[in-house]
Amino acid sequence: MTAVNIRMLRSADADFRAALARLLDRAQSAAAEVEPQVRAIIDAVRARGDAALLDYTARFDRFQPASAAALELPRTRLKAAAAAIPAVQREALTDAAERIRAYHARQKLESWSYTEADGTRLGQQVTALDRVGLYVPGGKAAYPSSVLMNAIPAKLAGVAELVMVVPTPDGDVSELVLAAAHIAGVDRVFTIGGAQAVAALAYGTATVPRVDKIVGPGNIYVATAKRLVFGQVAIDMIAGPSEVVVVADAGADPEWVAMDLFSQAEHDEQAQAILISPDEAFLAKVRAAIERLLDGMERSAVIRASLEGRGALISVPDMDAALTLVNEIAPEHLELAVENPEKLLARVRHAGAVFLGRYSAETLGDYCAGPNHVLPTSGTARFSSPLGVYDFQKRTSLIQCSAPGAQALAKIASVLANGEGLTAHARAAEYRIKK
Repeated sequence: MTAVNIRMLRSADADFRAALARLLDRAQSAAAEVEPQVRAIIDAVRARGDAALLDYTARFDRFQPASAAALELPRTRLKAAAAAIPAVQREALTDAAERIRAYHARQKLESWSYTEADGTRLGQQVTALDRVGLYVPGGKAAYPSSVLMNAIPAKLAGVAELVMVVPTPDGDVSELVLAAAHIAGVDRVFTIGGAQAVAALAYGTATVPRVDKIVGPGNIYVATAKRLVFGQVAIDMIAGPSEVVVVADAGADPEWVAMDLFSQAEHDEQAQAILISPDEAFLAKVRAAIERLLDGMERSAVIRASLEGRGALISVPDMDAALTLVNEIAPEHLELAVENPEKLLARVRHAGAVFLGRYSAETLGDYCAGPNHVLPTSGTARFSSPLGVYDFQKRTSLIQCSAPGAQALAKIASVLANGEGLTAHARAAEYRIKK
């Protein structure tokens, strides 16, 4: 057992607000540092297309395909991967996909319209995006679960072509990722990554088609590239490090809670895991469980760095104070590991996903519960939502005026347009008024 220097904060302390501000500091200095390099990569891909992709793939991934065409994997390769992986993995991917598909099928928006008494019809037409790009991390991290969570809602929305990009350092590709792509219905896969892959999707090359939206997680270079191409294409979000807030009472199992904190902290050193409780004795039990269990974790060094750098145990006077703090933090994941979570849920305004009760481990949501694991981070749950089918659909307004309807609307529009000094607008409306 080794000591873990995770900070202890008490909301009653005079310096609590300052300590909390330091804990939640989400400075973007790293993005500013890499932005010049990312801009240069984007400019190179725009100017040189496939040639730049080949150069960057050789430079960053130490992989040199024979031609730009060789960057694309045939769909038979995806099918072969699904057939070759162990049956237990294939079954897990298939079961997760079915649950994700069942949940997201309920989200699909439908077109609608209504007709007014004078015959004027108003409505909204819902259509899918034509082509979407999905970025999937490679190298140190391979996430087949992210393939399912991004691809399945897109295909349910009706996206005609889903293009996946995945880096293959030293030419190695995750068979699980390819299998997940097959199961989720990905249409095309290119073995490119980094800012250059984002640029290729945004602007297109002779080999890689231009898309309408880019989704999927990535490192700081990928996130910065997505921010820089936004406007040329849509993006899902600029994701920060993963984070969880656990609100627990004395009845929770300290080891369960400790492991839930670990499950976020093991993502990377910048991940954030916070425990809030009105029972300080329980917080001490969780600290002891952390120290007892940490050495047995495969990624113990990463977990330690995360907990000591960005983690916290926070003591509050009661659950009302805990929920006030939750809404201030606006976490990506929120676990309510308490006796009556429904009682607290009504007060949660800002969270990407809420896990109700002691059995609802956040990790179940990461893989197979059904709701999407692509969630707002860095406090953006104040105004953002989880990824869903609706993110791959767009809405078009419909206006069909009858002759009597045009009469009534034109009079209103004429008055307002003249009030704005836009006489052509007014005249266009007035032409519809019968003399």
